[in-house]
Amino acid sequence: MNYDTLAVLAGLPEDPHGAVGLPIYAVAAYGFRTLEEGAKRFATGEGYVYARQKDPTARALEERLKALEGAMEAEVFASGQAATFAALMALLRPGDEVVAAKGLFGQTIGLFQQVLAPWGIRVRYVEPEPQRVRQALTEVTRAIFVETMANPALIVPDLEGLASVAEEKGIALVVDNTFGAAGALAKPLRWGAHVVVESLTKWASGHGSVLGGAVVVREAHIWRNYPQFWEPDARGQVPWEALGPRCYPERVRTLGLSLMGMALSPFNAYLLFQGLETVALRVKRMSETALYLAEALRGHPKIQALRYPGLPQDPAYPMAQKYLASGGPMFTLDLGSQEAAGRFLGAIPLPKAANLGDARTLLVHPWTTTHSRLSEEGRLQAGVTPGLVRVSVGLEDPLDIEAWFREALDGV
Repeated sequence: MNYDTLAVLAGLPEDPHGAVGLPIYAVAAYGFRTLEEGAKRFATGEGYVYARQKDPTARALEERLKALEGAMEAEVFASGQAATFAALMALLRPGDEVVAAKGLFGQTIGLFQQVLAPWGIRVRYVEPEPQRVRQALTEVTRAIFVETMANPALIVPDLEGLASVAEEKGIALVVDNTFGAAGALAKPLRWGAHVVVESLTKWASGHGSVLGGAVVVREAHIWRNYPQFWEPDARGQVPWEALGPRCYPERVRTLGLSLMGMALSPFNAYLLFQGLETVALRVKRMSETALYLAEALRGHPKIQALRYPGLPQDPAYPMAQKYLASGGPMFTLDLGSQEAAGRFLGAIPLPKAANLGDARTLLVHPWTTTHSRLSEEGRLQAGVTPGLVRVSVGLEDPLDIEAWFREALDGV
């Protein structure tokens, strides 16, 4: 089935009452009829025990994400940041290294520096090019971490090339696919990524009203290279021997949900499940508007630089043509200085917020917000300059948005 069909049909459970849609299972615990049934659920993980581990509403969302991303397994979390943390904790131990792309989302860098580093995990930053990544790998590298599209630099890496290096070296390629809009814009697993992490708060939600995240995993044998999957667990089982390729997603669920409790509420799971039904339509419309605006504003005398991966002149265009369904709903303007960016943002009648993927067009100044905790050098390495404005295009009429931009630019 095609993406649009899967978005409205995948994951729907059979309901004893014939409900057309997904019920909300707003309970904490699930009972057992007999001692033997309870023992079996705890031993096998089949069925439901406690909502922190999984519940039918969240499980339906996971099934839908599996279908949309082309995955073997998916787990949903309370936020995208929680998903990233759980995915990495299942891979890494003190003394391990991560090779990460330069220009990552500021909070991801914060997670690396303030959480992983004190635990003895080193992160090395390189340009997300296969040869640069290959040169940076060492005998203790356990993960390669990149984004489908750098935030806010809008660089699109060579996912297939990176996956080839990862497979050759026996190292997991983890891709933050938040900008891939739950597979509507990009599907990294299709190109060889082993793990996708993503914030569902963005396009999957679609209205800026709910937090959520996911870890999505394809079937792979790379986990045989990780010692944690050859060591007996609390039940005496060797994870790789007992579960095969499912040993990694099972460890993600155990660590992130059962032990660390970063569970997604069933109410949020319900809203995200609904949001996915229209994500392809929204992303297509937003991308068309973003392309229109980028073409209309390119060359404006008040704009020093404009980045949009859907423009043939953009450095990301070749990779965007290969890996993205379109140029996407994001573009950036560099107005030359923080003062100019401030005047522009003060004049434009659109929301200024540190979010994206909303039905409304959102603007943000990364230098003073999302990346403000990085050093000046770190911000510049991430492609963030004092005059940069990131734009997440919404569903307003393109002509209205263009008029607001031109009027605000006149005041710069």
